[in-house]
Amino acid sequence: MPTVKRITSRDNPSFKEWNKLAGSTKQRRKVGETLLDGAHLVQAYLATGKNPLRLLVNEAAAQDKEISGLIAKMPQVPLTCLDDALFVELTELKTPSGLLALIALPQAQIAPSHSGFCVLLEDIQDPGNLGSILRSAAAAGCDAAFVSAGCADVWSPKVLRAAMGGHFALSIHEHADLFNVAAVFEGTIFATTLHAATSLYQCNLTGKIAFAFGNEGGGLSPELSNLCRQPIIIPMPGKVESLNVSAAAAVCLFEAARQRLDIPITQSRK
Repeated sequence: MPTVKRITSRDNPSFKEWNKLAGSTKQRRKVGETLLDGAHLVQAYLATGKNPLRLLVNEAAAQDKEISGLIAKMPQVPLTCLDDALFVELTELKTPSGLLALIALPQAQIAPSHSGFCVLLEDIQDPGNLGSILRSAAAAGCDAAFVSAGCADVWSPKVLRAAMGGHFALSIHEHADLFNVAAVFEGTIFATTLHAATSLYQCNLTGKIAFAFGNEGGGLSPELSNLCRQPIIIPMPGKVESLNVSAAAAVCLFEAARQRLDIPITQSRK
């Protein structure tokens, strides 16, 4: 167990910095750091082969076997114990997890021209939707996500929780110029629309592909839609007009995953 530093005052300079980091997109971008909340996200980060910059715990964490086990795996990482009242200020969870990890924001590794299966996300403003899409993209085997400046903050607590570790299985490009990404991407870019003549299930999704998803209310901008080479429709035999963007993304991504795993279906593909 590493040496534990204890903080009991809100006036502590380090606590003030972490508090700003927890609540401010601007601060996260300024210092290039964020906080991971809970053992699951910390484990997902450790799986990348990196260690956090610091671990923050509350008093109850010492009694939690999962948390104490994780801490024991990182004896070289500085450990700080916060009073319960201070820890609560750094988390949005009603029941605090007991563990926070300070990490440096990972740098994107895969260029648009080198991606084989990715998502382009334009102005996805709901953190839950953005996180869910990143989670589905990671689970389906995407290698990269290109996220426009109009999207929610990728590294905010709500997006991190919704993605459940998906961030660390993707090369994430924030503030991406999606028009440039679309221009240099070497495969086919698919975009869902209710007016398309081609069904998702008629498409060959086994090569270099990307899916573009747009704003919850307005969808993709006309400019980006025009750059997408294949408009598609998700067949909906039920009595609804459309799907939530995160649900639509999951349907598309896992049809691609199914095809890429070579699981046969009876319908023909174009």
